[in-house]
Amino acid sequence: MAYLIAGLILWSVAHLFKRVAPDMRTRMGNAGKGLVALGVVAGLILMVVGYRQAVFIHVWAPPAWTVHVNNLMMLGAVFLYGMSATKGRLRGAIRHPQLTAVKVWAVAHLLVNGDLASLILFGGLLGWAVLEVVVINMAEEWDRPQPGEARRDILLVIITLVLFFAMTFVHNWLGVWPFPG
Repeated sequence: MAYLIAGLILWSVAHLFKRVAPDMRTRMGNAGKGLVALGVVAGLILMVVGYRQAVFIHVWAPPAWTVHVNNLMMLGAVFLYGMSATKGRLRGAIRHPQLTAVKVWAVAHLLVNGDLASLILFGGLLGWAVLEVVVINMAEEWDRPQPGEARRDILLVIITLVLFFAMTFVHNWLGVWPFPG
């Protein structure tokens, strides 16, 4: 679990660095970008290795129906994440679509995983995303972008479905079938 926790801390610190120490980050210039990227990647690797190596410690048994809720929430999370790049009518519908997607993703996974490592990983990333939103909102004003063309939203729905099924394939490849049998 040490790698998992270290990864979560490194991930969070790297992401929050720009907001918490903006002067230091600015003085570092491009080297700061590289340091943040290295921190994020190293944090991600540590989380993956730590999660995969963690001993299974049962905390609670999720009901079978939560799998269906998880899948719907994951479809929504992929859509929300894509909203950050859309130029459609939904552009600017919410301030932090990527961080909102991470929160939905984390809650969805907390619903279906009842072991300690999952609670640490998904709960930790949920906490990071909430903190990130608070810190950003305190540091910056937001100018809501103007909505774009509706046809771009249709493209977002298509891309969301393709990515959702690609993620399903990857989960299956990793040995986790996300649909109840």
